[in-house]
Amino acid sequence: MVRRTATLACLVLTTGFAACEPTTSVDVASTQDAVLPATESVKDFGEYVLYFNAFNTDQLTPEIAREYGIVRSKSRALLNVSIHRKLDGGRTEAVTGAVSASAINLNGQLMTMTLREIREETAIYYVGELAITNGEVLIYTIDATPSNDPSRYTVRFKKQFFIEE
Repeated sequence: MVRRTATLACLVLTTGFAACEPTTSVDVASTQDAVLPATESVKDFGEYVLYFNAFNTDQLTPEIAREYGIVRSKSRALLNVSIHRKLDGGRTEAVTGAVSASAINLNGQLMTMTLREIREETAIYYVGELAITNGEVLIYTIDATPSNDPSRYTVRFKKQFFIEE
């Protein structure tokens, strides 16, 4: 169990199930404001820290993918989000919350995601999947509201995916 937690946590820091529905077209130029580059995977909001990452699902081990019902594929992207409250001494603890996410590609197609919560011991993750194409650039928008806190935290980041070797 500890090994699985460490594996999933490593994927979050280094690199839900979703119902993905392209909904409408959006002006991409207006979505570029305050977008973090793909090299960023953490955003500090004072009392809370949001950890996030997106990667091809084929990077998961077969065991982890099977355990969480995730289809391993180069043409599927997994978004992984975790909300942490800051503690004394520079430590943090994972907390539950309401997390939603969407993505827009450079053609302006908006894709909504349904995230699901995964708990492993003290770790709490929110994950969702999208279909992707080779070279596709997605701009993710994540909204997170920690439980028992009225504040909503938003982060936007850009990620390019490759499915061919």
